[in-house]
Amino acid sequence: MPDMPPVSLTERRKNETRLDIARTAAALFVADGLRATRAEDIARAAGVAPRTFYRYFPTKEESVAPLFAAGAQQWAEAVRAAPAELSVPDALRHAVREALGAETAGAVESLEWVRSLLRMSVESAALRAVWADACHASEQTLLEVLGERAALGERVGPGRQAGAARSLDLRLAAAVASAAVRVGVETWAEDASGGDGPAALAERCLAALEAFPWP
Repeated sequence: MPDMPPVSLTERRKNETRLDIARTAAALFVADGLRATRAEDIARAAGVAPRTFYRYFPTKEESVAPLFAAGAQQWAEAVRAAPAELSVPDALRHAVREALGAETAGAVESLEWVRSLLRMSVESAALRAVWADACHASEQTLLEVLGERAALGERVGPGRQAGAARSLDLRLAAAVASAAVRVGVETWAEDASGGDGPAALAERCLAALEAFPWP
């Protein structure tokens, strides 16, 4: 798989600031409620000026986008990092276990933030839109990753489709896989009974696609 280009120090600092603001916003949403929390409250708690907040995020709901995006992109990138010899469904399951089944303190905390925010989104169209955008961006990354895996397969074996038909196969596969994982995560977020975790539920959704013609 191709190496990702390095991220500049300036861009890393911007990303860290965005994530700090996102975590602060999520904490305030949980503590005080989404409706009662203002963008100015988030800026003050994060230690930045309101104008800095608005330079990064146009609305208070969008300030938690990095928390949604980090998890969604982590899964797609885990597919990229999966061993090349794995089939697509095996690579997807491997990625789910890597991204959603990690038990480090940071990973558990990030998933709990996502869970809390998804529960809030039931009553917030703006927050649902932020989640939908993160899922769409992850799907586009997955489409790119599946294209890379398909190109690798074409170099080692014949019988692949080309052109528009191939593009359709890849787009459909990315959409179906992304939807399966999204449903697993959303189901986990809704469940207050302490049942299966997000990785187990996402794997169950992927298993239901056993007959899908993966590229």
